[in-house]
Amino acid sequence: MKKFKVKKTFQEINEKIKNGRAVVITAEEMIDIVERHGEIEAARKIDVVTTGTFSPMCSSGAFLNFGHTSPRIRASKVWLNDVPAYGGIAAVDCYIGATEVVEGDPLNSVYPGEFNYGGGHVLEDFVSGNVIKLRAEGYGTDCYPARKYERNITINDLQDAILFNPRNAYQNYNCAVNLSDTTIYTYMGMLRPRMANAAYATSGQLSPLFNDPYYRTIGVGTRIFLGGAQGFIAWPGTQHNPNVPRTANGVPKQGAGTIAVVGNLKEMIPEWLAGASILGYGVSLFVGIGIPIPILDEEMARFTAVKDEDIYTQIYDYSMDYPKGKPKPLAEVSYKDLRSGTILINEKKVITAPLSSYYKSGQIANILKEWIEKGNFLLGEPQQILPSVQI
Repeated sequence: MKKFKVKKTFQEINEKIKNGRAVVITAEEMIDIVERHGEIEAARKIDVVTTGTFSPMCSSGAFLNFGHTSPRIRASKVWLNDVPAYGGIAAVDCYIGATEVVEGDPLNSVYPGEFNYGGGHVLEDFVSGNVIKLRAEGYGTDCYPARKYERNITINDLQDAILFNPRNAYQNYNCAVNLSDTTIYTYMGMLRPRMANAAYATSGQLSPLFNDPYYRTIGVGTRIFLGGAQGFIAWPGTQHNPNVPRTANGVPKQGAGTIAVVGNLKEMIPEWLAGASILGYGVSLFVGIGIPIPILDEEMARFTAVKDEDIYTQIYDYSMDYPKGKPKPLAEVSYKDLRSGTILINEKKVITAPLSSYYKSGQIANILKEWIEKGNFLLGEPQQILPSVQI
């Protein structure tokens, strides 16, 4: 067991938050403090470091209950603004997925498809207070005799609206390029031929899971910023894989941890939950997530001082290797270089662009900081931490 010179608990930090004495800073601010004072002194001074990310997160959606109708219906098929929702749950429950496309969309039959509307946009319309056309069909039973139901609703008409995203906030992600001679359209955006541009994701040094690389303080029950409201981590996200190559400070060099998150959709706002149309690929949802990292000891102080220059990811060819399921890294690159706007790959200068908004990620970290400073947000101690590296 490691011995630390500084040792705090969630309970002690929460008491300081309640009393207005907690020292809270953003992950960006923590870098300078650790550089000037060292990790031990930083751990003594700082109680909480806030993080943030704002990016398309396809594995997202919401459980909705629209209440019993008269006569009652077993809604086995449901549409919201003509976007299919999954009705195989219960009588008037459904799940609307962020990537579901509106019925009748030409998809990529007209290439590249525009994908102008889908599940992500339905969710944005709900949190914006817009009117949604609900349409449901049932097969008829003795207790649920109705076979069709239509109604215009808003989010206030829903009995329940629960955002539940199975995989969000990826801990690191690929950098994508295109080695072919034609333009391709991917979930990483448009990639021009002959490696003319590179696309990357995550908010680097502000990104939540980079600031706690071994998930010491993150797990089931962690309270988070989610879509502009308070939410929780419900479980490790799908595809959670901590056993990947890492730097000496534990930062993964490729996709690793993920989180499943849950929150009250009725409390969220469109600024932090917005539908996305990705040309030639499909529909997604921009999700704003922020996680507060308690500084329990000097190791957590060191982790939360991670810099873009210390975070690396792999560059993959999305024209051949990636779609075939056997991607081979072309090179490794730091987030400092990615954020500079250009990188060198095999001596070729390549323009870079992010899917994640660093600016909005910083806003999330600052909003979360204000909530905690005002005593409106307490830390949620995880009842089970995320699975970490197997030794």
